[in-house]
Amino acid sequence: MTAAGSGARSAGLRYVRALTIASVAAASATLLLPRGNRPVVWGALMIALAAQAPLGWWLVGAVGQPRFLGIWAAGMLVRLALVGVLGMFVVPVAGWPGDRLLIPLVAFLTLFVLLEGVVLMMQHSRVEI
Repeated sequence: MTAAGSGARSAGLRYVRALTIASVAAASATLLLPRGNRPVVWGALMIALAAQAPLGWWLVGAVGQPRFLGIWAAGMLVRLALVGVLGMFVVPVAGWPGDRLLIPLVAFLTLFVLLEGVVLMMQHSRVEI
């Protein structure tokens, strides 16, 4: 295996670990919420994970390639479209509480995007954590 392949695999494993830790921490933090809000926030977390896991994996695997910026932009557009479609169509039709779903969803997506940056920074810096 080449050094570049090893680096991509290492970044991918770091990404999976970081995403798992952040998700468990977020799910645990929901226990501090009132019991009635928990299912909606857990739903937001699951939706965010379903979108973020493949998008982040795709981005981490594209580091150092010419398509990196295009993948990053596509991922951001997918996240924006997800929030838009949920907010404009799914939430009103399903009768879900929009504020209790969309605010945590955006917060989780933001957390996961920041996590991508941290994983990539760790992969391409000389600092070992």
